[in-house]
Amino acid sequence: MRILQNSGVAIYQQIADQFKEDILSGKLEQGEYLPSIRGLAKDLRISVITTMKAYEELEKQGLVTAVQGKGYYVNAQDSEMLREQHMRKLEEYLLNAISAARIAGISDTELIETLKLLIASQE
Repeated sequence: MRILQNSGVAIYQQIADQFKEDILSGKLEQGEYLPSIRGLAKDLRISVITTMKAYEELEKQGLVTAVQGKGYYVNAQDSEMLREQHMRKLEEYLLNAISAARIAGISDTELIETLKLLIASQE
C-alpha cells in the first residue's frame, strides 16, 4: 500500500480508496480479513486513529464488517453494486478524457474514433 503525504487527499481516504479498489476488483474476496488496525498503522508509520477512520469509512460504505476481537472482514459484494461502482469510475475517466480532448482541440469525431481504435486493440 502506498500513501502519498503531499497528494492533497487525506491519508485515511487514500487507505480506504486503495482497499475499496482491491475489494471491487476482487483482489480482496468475501470473508477475507483486512490487516489489523495496529499492524497497518505500524507498517505505514501512521496513527492508529487514521487507520481506524479508513476502516470505518469502508464499513460505512458497506464494503467491510467489524467483528469484535477479530477485526474487519470483506462483505459479499452485490454484482449489480459492483457494476454500478465500475460504471461510475468509467464515467469519471471518460469525463477526464473529454476534458483533455477539449483542451487539445480534438473533435468529438476524433475522440470517438480513438476510443473505437483502443477498444479494437484490446480484443
